[in-house]
Amino acid sequence: MTPFTEVTGAAIPLPMEDVNTDQIIPSKYLKDLNADLSEGFLAFQRRRPDGTVIADFALERPQFKGAPIVVVGANFGCGSSREHAVWAMQAYGIRCVVGHQLAEFFIENCLKNGVLPIELDVQTHHRVMQAVMQADGLTPVHVDLARLQISVPGVGPVVFTVDAQQQRILLEGLDEISMTLKHLDAIERWERARPPVA
Repeated sequence: MTPFTEVTGAAIPLPMEDVNTDQIIPSKYLKDLNADLSEGFLAFQRRRPDGTVIADFALERPQFKGAPIVVVGANFGCGSSREHAVWAMQAYGIRCVVGHQLAEFFIENCLKNGVLPIELDVQTHHRVMQAVMQADGLTPVHVDLARLQISVPGVGPVVFTVDAQQQRILLEGLDEISMTLKHLDAIERWERARPPVA
């Protein structure tokens, strides 16, 4: 997994609330192994039923193409535990999701795939969302995981919290297998000391 230390770039404002994983990546993109997941990311918000692009939707605007940060409305990622939702965001270029009350399964899937989920209290989230909307992708936002800080134009430094274990997982780029392998010597010692099975 690619380690996450810090990221700087445009922040996409997506103030919609209660966006579920089926909206983040519609099921039709799960049926084709060769589907472009970046095109599937919020596909039905980006395109009309006839396939024409909604040019003023944030993900279709030039300044947000490949942006590494997204600021979302409350309860983003609710619904099913569809891991493809995070894969679709990654395919678009997103490394960090900033929101208020992100869905629990969604947070877990972010962490398993090297995407930093940041939850802010409602007042701070509102200030960050307003600043990002005003910046309109023209002024970069900086997220520093080691310092647990977001630098947002017009707001200043915003401190956030992350579980220490989750922080370590992201900083070191660990997945469950690599975390287990860190204890390989102890595992092998235990195996050697274990009585043989009859």
